[in-house]
Amino acid sequence: MADGDAHMSSPQAILFDTFGTIVDWRSSLIEELTAFGRERNIVGDWTSLIDAWRSAYAPSMDRVRKGELLWTTLDKLHRATLDRLVMEFGIKGLAQEDLAYLNKGWHRLRPWPDSVKGLTRLKKNFIIGPLSNGNVALLVNMAKHVGLPWDMVFASDLFHHFKPDRENYLGACQLLDLQPKEVMLCAAHNDDLKMARSLGLQTAFIARPTEYGPHQTKDFAADEPWDVIAANVDDLADKLEAVRET
Repeated sequence: MADGDAHMSSPQAILFDTFGTIVDWRSSLIEELTAFGRERNIVGDWTSLIDAWRSAYAPSMDRVRKGELLWTTLDKLHRATLDRLVMEFGIKGLAQEDLAYLNKGWHRLRPWPDSVKGLTRLKKNFIIGPLSNGNVALLVNMAKHVGLPWDMVFASDLFHHFKPDRENYLGACQLLDLQPKEVMLCAAHNDDLKMARSLGLQTAFIARPTEYGPHQTKDFAADEPWDVIAANVDDLADKLEAVRET
């Protein structure tokens, strides 16, 4: 726990940012797309493409948030970005079905080594689910693929908003019939936690210092004294068990 928070109340539900906090998107995609290119003899700078793909993540959602695009799921935003980047990187030989398969690489991301064990422990005492900018199909397929034991998926297409819009955080609380103070957001991103805290949610920080590989520039540590600061999801389970016992 953070200093001074020994008397925090135990949440009833814990929601998790997913890309970067629970799953290792960068390494997963680099491995999968590199293997795909090798098997199909398709040449491409897959690592640079993936980094550019992720760099377009926030700007593409901002276009929806600002009304420049009608509501669009993250799957569709990812596909539009992929189509553009394949042309920009000069990658030849990809059929439409190949592009559809590669785009669904986001559905097949691997969890960090501690994620499934920690979530399984937390599920025994708390409602758990992702609070993610991913859409329902993406999050459900990801959970089935790697065994993420969610009780519910709080996806952006349930709210027609992307984080950090308040509708996502408060909408999840409303669907759970819980007050914000009864819900905790766990994230590896300080900005996500700042919005959650401003809306009355409890907060937990987990550092994922290799999320962006050599391009990581922030979120190496907690920026603020969040309610819980944990080394990983398993450690979060340890800390919240201690809170329940007090």
